This record gives sequence, structure tokens and C-alpha cells, in this order.
Amino acid sequence: MRTVAFYKEDKPVLGVKTSEGILDVEMAACKYSEIKGVPLSVTELIAFGEKGIKALETLVQKALASKDELIKEKDLSFAPCVPDPEKIICVGLNYKKHADECKMDYPPTPILFSKFSNALSGHNAFVTLPSNGSEFDYEAELVLVIGKEAKDVTKQDALSYLYGYCNGNDLSVRDLQFTSSQWLLGKTTDEFCPIGPYLVSKDEVSDPDQLSIKLTLNGELRQNSNTSDMIFNCSEIISYISQHMTLKPGDIILTGTPEGVIMGEPIDRRVWLKSGDEVKVEIEGLGELTTTFK
Repeated sequence: MRTVAFYKEDKPVLGVKTSEGILDVEMAACKYSEIKGVPLSVTELIAFGEKGIKALETLVQKALASKDELIKEKDLSFAPCVPDPEKIICVGLNYKKHADECKMDYPPTPILFSKFSNALSGHNAFVTLPSNGSEFDYEAELVLVIGKEAKDVTKQDALSYLYGYCNGNDLSVRDLQFTSSQWLLGKTTDEFCPIGPYLVSKDEVSDPDQLSIKLTLNGELRQNSNTSDMIFNCSEIISYISQHMTLKPGDIILTGTPEGVIMGEPIDRRVWLKSGDEVKVEIEGLGELTTTFK
């Protein structure tokens, strides 16, 4: 199941990607009210789990069979594909080659930091570069979306607690990030956590630790790696975090970025992001997330 969140009267609503376009779930659920248990938001979709997915599949089949008019993706105003997570947790320095390019030792345990919900933005967003910074960087990342409450879970069971996955871009203001030992200022600038375009249920991804991950800047390939290069894999990340805090349905975890970030370049070759730049994050099976800066 591939879902989107899109703005309708300034409110994020749930849509389902189909072969013919995007189904507006709320409208379809009203038309086909005989179908019970249809989730009407991303939050409900994650909470309902398999039952919610099956109800949406039935709704899609009904709409396609009836040749209902669907929305073209180009006509959508995308919201973050998970609009209201309780927690946004990020893992720093989690790819071997990225640690190598930064000339840093591999961490013995996952490095965790956070972003806040003000940082969320969606596919095709125009993100404003803040005036109080100058060193703007990108970070293509696989995002894990928690599906059920997780506390003290084992590595073996960790993936069973997921709802699914999406693309993410951990945008960073490097000159603010390193003003202190805490990275927060450089990480949670408004709209500096684009995610999407799709929220993809876990059944569509056979192995999250074997996915190609790429980023282009104005069409130029800058990051080209695979999640197999992670220092801590997806199961280890979920298990580790759950030992320290309870993960709730809808929480998102950005799992780190591979080599190729601007900060990894020699100082005299760093050209930071600027107004007009377009960045695309593509992860195998998850689509392509586009962000433009202004």
C-alpha cells in the first residue's frame, strides 16, 4: 500500500496511490459507506494496521471498477506523508563511508538527536533558507515509520513493529549545528525535514537493509549508496531506541545518510545549498522526494 497526505482546504487528508491516480479516501469513503473500517487519516491508517490497509484496498477496487475520477499527482499539494508524528528521531553518522569522508570514528552505539514537527515538509515543497545561517546541506535518508507501540524490543522482532518506510532529507544548517555540542539548532529549522512523497507499507519492502539510496542536486548525482553500508541496521536502530524510550505508532526515525554530503567535501570545494537549488532523494521502491529552496 502506498499512501500520500495532501492538503485539502489547508488540512492534510489521506490519499491512496493507484494505477490511475490518487484516490481521495474521505470522498470515496462517503460514496461507498458500506465499506466499514476505512481509515480517514494517516494516523488512523497506522493505528488500524492490516485491517485498515485491507479496507483501503477494497475501497480502491470499488473506485477503480466504478471508474471514479482520481486526482493526478501533479495537481496535489503534498503534505508530509506522516503529518503528525509524536517523535522525530534521527541517527547521526550511521554510514561507514560517510564517517570515512568526515574523518570520524565509527560510533560504538547509535548517535541520536531529534527534530521537531515544525521541521516537517512534504514532496515538492519550496523550503525557505533561514537568514541566520549560511552553510546549508542535504542528507538523503531512509525513514522508518513505527506501526505499534515498541518498548524493549529485540533486534529479531524489531521490524515487526514497523508500519512502513518513506524517503527523507535531513536538511542541516552546518554553521548552526556545530555552534555547541548539541546539534539541535542546525537540525530543526522550519521545513528542514521533508518526507515523502509516499508512505509505503512494510510488505512492499523485502529488506530495508538492502536498498539503493541516491540524491541529486540540480540533476547532478551527489549521493549514491546502499542501506547495506549502515553501521547500525534498521533492526538494531529500532531495538536500541526502544530500550531508552517507548516508540509510538506514527513516530518516525531517520536512519542516517551516506557519503556525498557537502560537508564531506574539502573546505575549499564546499558549495552550500542556495536559493533556486533543487534536491531529489530517491530510495529503491519508495519513489522520489523533491525539495526546492528559496
